[in-house]
Amino acid sequence: MTFFRSSKPDWRRLFANPGFPLYFVAMFVSLFGTGMNFAGVTLYVLAKTHSTVQVSFTVILLTLPRLLVPPLGGVLTDRVDRRYLSIVLDLGRAAVVLLAALLAWRDRLELWQLYGMVLLLGVGFAIYWSSSLALLQEVIPAPQLVSANSAVLIAVQGGMLAAGGLVGLVYERTGLAGILSIDGTTYVLSALCFYLLRRGYFPPQIAASPALFGSVLVSRPSENYLVGSAHSVLADIHEGLNYLRTQPTVLALGLTYACMMAGVISANVLVVALANNLLHVGARGYGFIESGWALGAVIGGFAAAPLSHRRPFQVLISALLLLAVGHALFPYATFLFMAIFMNAVFGACRAIVAVLTQSSILASVPNRLMGRTQSAFAFMATVLQVVMSFALGWLAEHASLQIAFLLLGAIYGAALLAALRVRTLDSTLPATEPTAA
Repeated sequence: MTFFRSSKPDWRRLFANPGFPLYFVAMFVSLFGTGMNFAGVTLYVLAKTHSTVQVSFTVILLTLPRLLVPPLGGVLTDRVDRRYLSIVLDLGRAAVVLLAALLAWRDRLELWQLYGMVLLLGVGFAIYWSSSLALLQEVIPAPQLVSANSAVLIAVQGGMLAAGGLVGLVYERTGLAGILSIDGTTYVLSALCFYLLRRGYFPPQIAASPALFGSVLVSRPSENYLVGSAHSVLADIHEGLNYLRTQPTVLALGLTYACMMAGVISANVLVVALANNLLHVGARGYGFIESGWALGAVIGGFAAAPLSHRRPFQVLISALLLLAVGHALFPYATFLFMAIFMNAVFGACRAIVAVLTQSSILASVPNRLMGRTQSAFAFMATVLQVVMSFALGWLAEHASLQIAFLLLGAIYGAALLAALRVRTLDSTLPATEPTAA
């Protein structure tokens, strides 16, 4: 089957898909709250401890559950209705955050309690992210996955953009209690959107989703492999790992995405130190820098499909190269405006990489294996995030921010090396509409 390539996504047709507008809103409000929470906790811990190592500890706690949870979470995602699973995870996280907000409002929140909240949120997010991405595969027809991934990334980064612009003002006026209250409320709203998304119980499909690219990129597993059912958790995990072993290009795409995400998450350890220790702009300036990232990501989400229309592989490599070199030079941004601009460029590059890699992954992996595949990639990203977060925090505190940012650039360099294996991406990027056979 062949596909023609559109120069821009058909947004009207995309949002005409039943349930997708609610999915879009759910992701926007959820990530708005998450952005407020993450930035607020980072500012609070740095102000209370004056230690970038302690800040890195919060990042590690947030990501550590993804070392243990993904194997079971991936199996769970592939066995139950992903909409119901997302609702339960949203409501569970809301309860945890609102309890912490109450303790903070009564001035009884201890640092260990805050760390406990972060750890529990990490457990929920470890399942939620793969579950919500797998749900997208059920909501959107295969030919529209590039447009859908662009739109979801815009929702995610739009929420982060709004959070970054407001977090400094809210933190200065309400403290951590106000930040956490907003976050808890957004989880409740997100759960409501998922509840209204559709009716009935829909377990993951047995059949594979139609691939959006030819067999050059991903060889097809046998039909027996796709439809065979596993009756134990270990058998399900083994099936997912065996699938990745037989799909080296999917694995390369996942490693590219994992390295890129490791850089994105661990970078927060250094960005808050850059704002406070080098630029001396405080909470409000840190919020503006984070808003620059999110604004760039929104622009990158809109630009991903048109830019990758003809030469997607070159676009992917260029974006990763900019991330690698740019982060190594980031501590030499001596003015707030320069830092905001550079972070906006980084956000745009990250968006382009995410749309290209995730669209290709969603297009190729069978629906019934998507949860386990996404969880495997989350596991890889988490290992890198934990190592990078601690290393960056230690280097920033005991060596210099310049050396720490140089290491951050290196992780994006690793993503670049992984992407070089995906040499057939030029001819296999998912298209937005199929042509007649």
